[in-house]
Amino acid sequence: MQKIKFGTDGWRAIIAKDFTVENVTRVAEATAAWLLKEKKNPSVIVGHDCRFGGKLFAETVAKVMGANGVKTFLAEGFVSTPMISMGALDYKCDLGIIITASHNPPSYNGFKLKGSYGGPLTPSKVQEIEDRIKDQSSVDTEKISLKELVEKNLLVVVDLESDYVRHVEKHFDLDAIRNSKMKFAYDAMYGSGQNVIKRLFPNITMLHCDDNPGFHGQAPEPIHKNLKEFSELIRKSGNIDCGLVTDGDADRIGLYDNKGNFVDSHHIILLLIHYLYKYKGMRGKVCTAFSTTPKVEKLCKHYGIPVETVKIGFKYICEIMIHEDVLLGGEESGGIAIKGHIPERDGIWMGLVIWEFMAKSGKSLPDLVKEVYDIVGAFAFERSDLHLKEEVKEKIVKNTANGAYTSFGKYNVKRVEDMDGYKYFFDDDNREWLLIRASGTEPVLRTYAESTTREGAFEILKAAENTLLN
Repeated sequence: MQKIKFGTDGWRAIIAKDFTVENVTRVAEATAAWLLKEKKNPSVIVGHDCRFGGKLFAETVAKVMGANGVKTFLAEGFVSTPMISMGALDYKCDLGIIITASHNPPSYNGFKLKGSYGGPLTPSKVQEIEDRIKDQSSVDTEKISLKELVEKNLLVVVDLESDYVRHVEKHFDLDAIRNSKMKFAYDAMYGSGQNVIKRLFPNITMLHCDDNPGFHGQAPEPIHKNLKEFSELIRKSGNIDCGLVTDGDADRIGLYDNKGNFVDSHHIILLLIHYLYKYKGMRGKVCTAFSTTPKVEKLCKHYGIPVETVKIGFKYICEIMIHEDVLLGGEESGGIAIKGHIPERDGIWMGLVIWEFMAKSGKSLPDLVKEVYDIVGAFAFERSDLHLKEEVKEKIVKNTANGAYTSFGKYNVKRVEDMDGYKYFFDDDNREWLLIRASGTEPVLRTYAESTTREGAFEILKAAENTLLN
């Protein structure tokens, strides 16, 4: 029996190969044992997203919990990760579990753990659960009846989708968005955000908002190369002001402007800080991951906002959000959380904040971006994932650690930061930089670059690839 390990954000594996009922039972048993050690009468909230087998795996978890006497709130239908996080808080549960592999390819599924505070469970607690996973399960889920668990009050089915919709209606000026002259579009990437948007904005343009557990064969990650169809739809329409995209479990965001241009998460983070601080008068510190643009520090300095940089992984941001007064926490991959909601990434919530900003200001997305550029300067960010043999990846990682790279083509390194990967700065104003970071779960080396133009960012990535692979 293979060892099950939790990565940056939960345990993920290929369905029917390693992600099986038996292995999910093993993880659920370890989770139940941990809960019973931590709490006297624990309760848990469980749900699944749109992937293959989600319902089966979520019910498997519910059965294991019931067999161990742990009261379970089971979400009806598919739900987003933020709905489970919010549900943990609303139903006063000690833990949230969502069956999802987020933005991973369709062959994967996963098991994510959420804390009672409505965000990712802290790494030390996740480790405690992982350490309890046994080689074989001892619960025969085939012999457990969900109906009997309901009768024993060990299982309660809950409508998290309606809870979430009500929560949104309470916190946003939806009439301002609906009644504005602006037109909006949404691409669910066949993910679990689709029903919420259908309920909130039934008349907007929608794409990939139907049930397709195979995501049409594509990883539901909201990056431009996966969204050409949506970009083209906006460009051809000529009258869509902004397009919102969320990933498979709807915790990550992507945006498009009225010309069908992709607006990355660095720009979204800056827009949110600008709106929350200047327009809404909100306060608190800003916390971003190591791969995020230094422009965040520049904007925060302009407004006098304290800023903190953490390792990559939203769990590190969440840990700060639950203990300090944080205005915004965000990462390069599209996971952003703000004050007034849960300490959790939520693509729909962030999209609605941007739509509200546009509707209330009457300004286009490019106009709002220009407001930010007037403070921090124009910039462009690009990322390239190099799929390498493990030994090649390891050699490059060793070279970075040994300080082997002092230049990448014409780009001379001025200084290096190594909090999580290696960030090479090529000027004193942080306008051009390169980050090299190895994936912890696959034979991939991630390279990230920022420059004053897209062409400049691509040029840095090309120079990096030539240096690293020659």
